[in-house]
Amino acid sequence: MEIQGKTALVTGAAKRVGRVIALQLAQKGADIVLHYHNSKEEALSTQKEIKAIGVHCHLVQADLAHAQPIHHMTQDLEKNKIKIDILINSASIFYKTPLPTVSEADWDQLMNANLKSYFLLSREIGLAMKEHGSGKIINIVDWSAFRPYKDYLPYCTSKGGLLTMTKALARDLAPTVCVNAIAPGPVLQPEKLSEEEMQETIKKIPLGRWGKPEDVANAVNFLVESDYINGTVLVVDGGRSIV
Repeated sequence: MEIQGKTALVTGAAKRVGRVIALQLAQKGADIVLHYHNSKEEALSTQKEIKAIGVHCHLVQADLAHAQPIHHMTQDLEKNKIKIDILINSASIFYKTPLPTVSEADWDQLMNANLKSYFLLSREIGLAMKEHGSGKIINIVDWSAFRPYKDYLPYCTSKGGLLTMTKALARDLAPTVCVNAIAPGPVLQPEKLSEEEMQETIKKIPLGRWGKPEDVANAVNFLVESDYINGTVLVVDGGRSIV
């Protein structure tokens, strides 16, 4: 698919990796639908940057963990005559949940944000893409889906489920819609990571350095522009998962 002239919906695009994905797609000539949940100020700032590139940027606010807000969001897009060609599911939450203290509420929150929301939005947008005859969906997963982090059981389980869902969607939406996933490794340091922990992580990366959000965005562009890749997972981790 040619990115120039297409419209991409990027979830969680107000900041961090989602923001960089949205900016790079805009630089390739795509109009952007920028989704955010609570980060309104950051969303407005990112919208300003995208408009400065010379493309359109439509803001949408929604809690994607429930069907009704997603339906209202897609109705808003239809009302504004915005057809989504590319869906990047990037919004996610991440926090520690040690097994002895993890609660049912933790499980539900992480599953809803990191798995259920991807399903609900992919179904709504994916079926519309299929009706229109083309589309690309890319889910941002995590390399922990293959090798779970200690003390992050619900988070890692949600990402593992997302891998399976990606493959199932790829079959159900074929042949007109391609669905793939990207599994980033250490590309953006968690806010609470100490310098010592950061250096310990580097020692475990064969390339000897942290990646950047741009590395994930480059992978997104590759999958959008590739028309014979479907149901696969592209790992972007500097080789971390092979150690």
